[in-house]
Amino acid sequence: MAKVIRSTVLPAPIEVVWDVLRDFNGHDRWHPAVASSEIERGRDADRVGSIRRFKLTDGSELREQLLTLSDAETAYSYCLFDTPIPLFNYVSHLRLMPVTDSDHTFWEWEGRFDTPADQHDAMVRLVGTDIYEAGFGAIRTHLGLES
Repeated sequence: MAKVIRSTVLPAPIEVVWDVLRDFNGHDRWHPAVASSEIERGRDADRVGSIRRFKLTDGSELREQLLTLSDAETAYSYCLFDTPIPLFNYVSHLRLMPVTDSDHTFWEWEGRFDTPADQHDAMVRLVGTDIYEAGFGAIRTHLGLES
């Protein structure tokens, strides 16, 4: 099983960052890889069990399910159902923590998944760089923060 962990510190209060990231269906407004997103069956985006179906800018479609959501812990987790790439049993955890001496936010994004051995390095790079690190930069831009 592959494990990818990326983290960053954002120069913004945790409430500001959580307000954007908490929206399980809002990643099309800030992540550069996501073109559009919708929650299936008209459910609320913050309801555990909700499934988001989204299109990437390359036209491929994915489906992910919200597994947990905690405002108290400023965290959620989700799993990947359908994807055109070899990521199997993918589960991701996103967690924010306050950096109390500066009113900044620590953001950790972790994923675990299975993939064929010959795809391991490529999938780790894709998740770590193209999803997580690209997301960090995109949130900075979205919130108007310095890079």
